[in-house]
Amino acid sequence: MTRESAQDRVWADEAIRRINAENNRSADTHLYSVPLPEHWGVQLYLKDESTHRTGSLKHRLARSLFLFGLVNGWIREGTTIVEASSGSTAVSEAYFAQLLGLPFIAVMTRTTSREKIALIEQFGGSCRLVDHPSEVYEAAAELARSCNGHYMDQFTYAERATDWRGNNNIAESIFGQLALEEHPVPSWIVVGAGTGGTSATIGRYLRYHRYDTKLAVVDPENSAFYPAWLDCRDGSAVSSNATGLPSRIEGIGRPRMEPSFVPAVIDHMIQVPDAASVAAMRHLQRYARLHAGPSTGTNLWGVWQLIAGLIAEGRRGSVVSLLCDGGDRYAGNYYSPEWLRSQDLDPAPHEATLGEFFATGVWPA
Repeated sequence: MTRESAQDRVWADEAIRRINAENNRSADTHLYSVPLPEHWGVQLYLKDESTHRTGSLKHRLARSLFLFGLVNGWIREGTTIVEASSGSTAVSEAYFAQLLGLPFIAVMTRTTSREKIALIEQFGGSCRLVDHPSEVYEAAAELARSCNGHYMDQFTYAERATDWRGNNNIAESIFGQLALEEHPVPSWIVVGAGTGGTSATIGRYLRYHRYDTKLAVVDPENSAFYPAWLDCRDGSAVSSNATGLPSRIEGIGRPRMEPSFVPAVIDHMIQVPDAASVAAMRHLQRYARLHAGPSTGTNLWGVWQLIAGLIAEGRRGSVVSLLCDGGDRYAGNYYSPEWLRSQDLDPAPHEATLGEFFATGVWPA
């Protein structure tokens, strides 16, 4: 890249102002209290990230990645922005690219929901589809090289683009909103891992501020993150060669160990069957009238197990997790019985597990 000119700096200054002004206009996302049986002695809170302008948790990441690219001089006037994304990050990045008047191209698999592709195009972006998740990285990098653009590379930069010490990150927001609650320091915060950026930010924040809160990360079946964390917990060096299979839960789980995943800041991981994610997603809509996507279901499958553990130990406290995005984006797949059958996903046995848990307060063996 050529040396930054005075005109480049003027443009970057204005771009940063626009992004910060957009953030300044935005209210924080809600932290919902989900009613649980009083005798359990546990409160559950869900931070509703679907209320961002682009409808998901990835709005925060996209904002941070654009600011990171701008302050590093990687994004300039006219730069084509390219990203490898299964959907939500691309939706949010398309929005910020449009805000700055920049072209945006998302590289994703053909299995990405039509609803997400439509949202990317609604914000002025375009999509390049590949057959296998392992192809998105090199395809995005090559596309950026060929058009002299900037590959955002969320999987590398997610853990460093956000200030983990505070500066209005999601962890600071959670603790601010809990300040007047009965249990303002939660026993657990539960998140999934897509890039690893959210878990890295929250885990570092907890340690930096010396909170007694534990971080649990949930991971879809066959993802590379869970075995990588097991290796780290057992004292082995974390291998960047850890591999898994493509995730059937959009937005989380990866077929390879991503650079932004930081196992050492995670206290506990739970591997979640894909059909259980769907069951918990559907149960949330019936139980709390919150319409969420499948990654929220993955979160909740872990949440209910951790709450069962608190109940079994007789401990009072609170648990916080994320409502990552809304269910409307998944009408054609995860909320479609026909699609679930085509994917051999049967949530019924897992819904029975949830029914037993809510009836007894005990997680079935």
